[in-house]
This record gives sequence, C-alpha cells and structure tokens, in this order.
Amino acid sequence: MLVPPSLIASSALALRRCAVVGVAALLAQSAWAQQDGTSQLLQIGQRFLDQALQQDTDKPAGNMPLRMQVQTGQLDSRLRLAACSRVEPYLPAGSRLWGRTRLGLRCLEGAVHWNVFLPITVHAYGPAWVVQTGIPAGKMLTAEDAVQAEVDWAEDSAPVYANAQDWVGQVAARTLNAGQALRQNMLRPPNLFTAGSPVQVMVNGGGFTISSSGKAMSAAGQGQQVRVRMDNGRLVTGTVNANGVVVVQ
Repeated sequence: MLVPPSLIASSALALRRCAVVGVAALLAQSAWAQQDGTSQLLQIGQRFLDQALQQDTDKPAGNMPLRMQVQTGQLDSRLRLAACSRVEPYLPAGSRLWGRTRLGLRCLEGAVHWNVFLPITVHAYGPAWVVQTGIPAGKMLTAEDAVQAEVDWAEDSAPVYANAQDWVGQVAARTLNAGQALRQNMLRPPNLFTAGSPVQVMVNGGGFTISSSGKAMSAAGQGQQVRVRMDNGRLVTGTVNANGVVVVQ
C-alpha cells in the first residue's frame, strides 16, 4: 500500500495545527515587546509546541503510527513589528502542514496592518522501507533489497511504500543509494514490451469497444501511458493494463 500524507488522521492533524497556530500567535504578539529577545521567544514557543505534540505523538495516522515533530524557523531579525491587539495565523494558499512550509501571521487590529511569515518544518516519522545497498537504475527489486525502518514521511512529497508487496518486483527508475526510503517516484513497473513491439490496442467508446493493433513508440509497463502508431499510421495514446494491452479511452 502506498501511504500518502492524506492518510494522516484528521483529529491528530487538527491538534497539531492548533499547536502550531498557538505558537505563531505567541511569537507574533510578543515580537514587538521584546525585539532583542526573539531567540528566547522562539525557544519558549518550541517548548510549548513540543508539549502540545507530546499529548498525541503516538496516535496512529490511518493504520500507521506516526511520531510528529515540528521545528520552527527564525523570523527576520530586522523586523520591527508595530503593536497589534489581534494577530491571525493562517496557512498561505497552496501550503500545508507537511515538510518544509511556512505559517503566515497578519495583524488585523493595530496601527499598522503587517503580514510576516514564520518558516516551519513538520516531520512525520513512521515505518517504511529503506534501501540496504546501492541499486542501479533498471534493476528489478527483490525482498532482500530493502529493510523496514523509521523514516520521515514528510521529507519528500512522494508517498512512501508501506507494504513490501507493493515494491517487490518493481524496477528502479534511477540509481538508488543505501539508506534511501523507497518512494513512489523512485520505482516503475517492469516493462511489458519495448519500443517497436507490436501491441494490441483497445479503444473504449460510448457503449462500444474496438480492438486493433499497432507498434509501441516506447517501452512501458502496467499503468503507464504510451503512444502507439496504429497500422493506418495514426498515433494514439493509451494506458497499459496488466495484460500488456494499451487501453484508449
């Protein structure tokens, strides 16, 4: 089973979101009062965050136990924020509490309506499969090529592999180094045919199916898209199924 970040339990993530927001508010509301103590404020905020996360750090995400950690970065030391009676923390558009990200802080009630960003890194440690020794590109993986270990799922946006059955028999898409966690973008299915091979093409339309043949323009495996030159010279693009048939929708 591939395990994407979306499998994180919503309740656990909500608590962590509140903890991060609480730290952000603490930092923002105190920054102008102690301009020379920003480092100390960040340490206080980090301790507050660690205590909040400790309350449910061992709760499972989906069916996978995750150990969450959040590291706060530094606000720009040159900032001189005007006093503000109400600060709103928010996640910038397109961002999420996963891996390297940032938290927005904006003043809603004050003489100056400022807006700053606090860099944060969210770590999500859990079980995954780690490469034992170097694996060259193109090699088909066997059960001996990786061992289970705790890794940071959030270190990369690509999902990790949770079950050995999902990566055994897959092919390394590039050279893999010892110690790397196996992720979806590192592997590909084995080729079912090569470039120039004759392939069967199945075209699915509204209530009908047409079967024909052509030549593959490149090698491809199950689930991959490939272009095929049909016998009449036309180029079509389809997805390879488990039997090596190119299905065109």
